[in-house]
Amino acid sequence: MQADPLSLREQIEALLAQALAFGQSLATPGWRLYQILIIIGLLLLCHGLAWLLGPRMDGWMRSLEGWPKWRLRALVVMRRRLRLILFVLLAWPLVWTMREVTWPSRSYLIAIGATLATAWLLVGLAARLVRNKALRRMVTWALWVYATLYVLGLTETAAAFLDGLAIEFGSFRLSLLAVVKALAVTGLLFALARTVTQTTAARIRSNEDFSPSMQVLAIKVMQVALYGAAFFIGLKAVGFDLTGLAVLSGAIGVGLGFGLQKVVSNLVSGIIILLDKSIKPGDVISLGETFGWINSLGARYVSVVTRDGKEYLIPNEDLITGQVVNWSHTNDFVRLDIYFGTSYGDDPHKVRAIAIAAAKGVGRVLNSRPPVCHIVGFGDSSVDYILRFWITDPTGGLTNIRGDVYLALWDAFHENGISIPFPQREVRLLGEPPAAPPG
Repeated sequence: MQADPLSLREQIEALLAQALAFGQSLATPGWRLYQILIIIGLLLLCHGLAWLLGPRMDGWMRSLEGWPKWRLRALVVMRRRLRLILFVLLAWPLVWTMREVTWPSRSYLIAIGATLATAWLLVGLAARLVRNKALRRMVTWALWVYATLYVLGLTETAAAFLDGLAIEFGSFRLSLLAVVKALAVTGLLFALARTVTQTTAARIRSNEDFSPSMQVLAIKVMQVALYGAAFFIGLKAVGFDLTGLAVLSGAIGVGLGFGLQKVVSNLVSGIIILLDKSIKPGDVISLGETFGWINSLGARYVSVVTRDGKEYLIPNEDLITGQVVNWSHTNDFVRLDIYFGTSYGDDPHKVRAIAIAAAKGVGRVLNSRPPVCHIVGFGDSSVDYILRFWITDPTGGLTNIRGDVYLALWDAFHENGISIPFPQREVRLLGEPPAAPPG
């Protein structure tokens, strides 16, 4: 850090001198000391009241049933800040009473304490709008520091101190004050962009005119546009020159293009998937040995959930370059085939009729597209058949529906005396005499 040593030292000495003078004035008997004692008394009183009222408030909150979640969360937030709320409720009436009864200067410090407590309370409540805990904590502390400096009238002094801490390269100067402003403005714009994104995304998802893939694409484009605009507007608002940043980003982009080819390929593939609507959330797909339905489409990967509860994150590039079976691309109709064989002694016309009737009796099999059964060959031990049927709910599973149809065939064949043959072989060892014929 490069700064003017004399200026920085003078600022620190001035702050220390003011703090020392204020501390000496508090040690001297008078209304300043009395006000400090009154504030300490208010803090002790609020601590005692919170100790008494806290358990009763907890019991009352536990008895609430059927309340909306946002109301319960608001009560929890109020419960955690009960001492601060009590201090604000007690301090301001005391300030107004003292101003009516005595001189305003005799309640000056109490008013500052009440103002600070009110500002801290409002900051704590407003910070609940930030969902990320780490970011919420940063925003809370930053606003608390700013509110404290503003109430105490030290904003200009703090700004001059931060501006003195700077890095200079020729005509370029970057001060700690500019960094703080950039972070504050960019953070505020990011929070605004996130709120607008969430609100607009909810409306896009509820619009039935957009397909699921177009909904995802519109939301992703909107997020990139809003967050990108928030970042560059935040830098521009505090006086950063974006010309050098553009040159630097171009050089970095060339380097990243060589080092992150797979990442860029997945990003581009994700955009292609969203545009051509070949895959969308809810589709049932097969990729290699992976069979499941699309849970979500990401910028880099697609989330596929299988029947056994596993969630596969498949890179978008694999879906573009590989062979993918989309069981529900244009419609939900899926045809399944089952192979079986019966004895040569069974009437094939009867076998076909029994097999079709058995398949129709299974719940998920469509009757609007009735099952069909055909002979496909004469085997060594059996007459071979194929049974074809249709379903419209591949997300319900394919193995289980095949199993249900096989079980229905077993029961139907057992009831009608249809036998399912299996090859029988006789094994003889070399050197043994042939077996004698029976009888």
